[in-house]
Amino acid sequence: MAVLLPDGAQAAAVPHPRRRGARVVQYVPFSGAAVLSRGIVGDRDGAPVVMSPIYKQAFDLRTAGASTTKRCSVPVFSARVRDGMALVGSP
Repeated sequence: MAVLLPDGAQAAAVPHPRRRGARVVQYVPFSGAAVLSRGIVGDRDGAPVVMSPIYKQAFDLRTAGASTTKRCSVPVFSARVRDGMALVGSP
């Protein structure tokens, strides 16, 4: 789910298999596109990840969004969806 934050930043609220939810910045550093809400949520070597739909980089939801290629990361925050509204926590 794509989320617009009060400061105008975009974020992607993606499900985390072991927590209530995870929120990551929508922008993908590799492509420069705001597309992580369209990414694939899954598992890579036991780690929950969200994969960019453009170049397929995986970002680990446990470790502050570190790319599995170790070249960059995206911020990850706690979040949950209640009654269709995304509630975003602190980092």
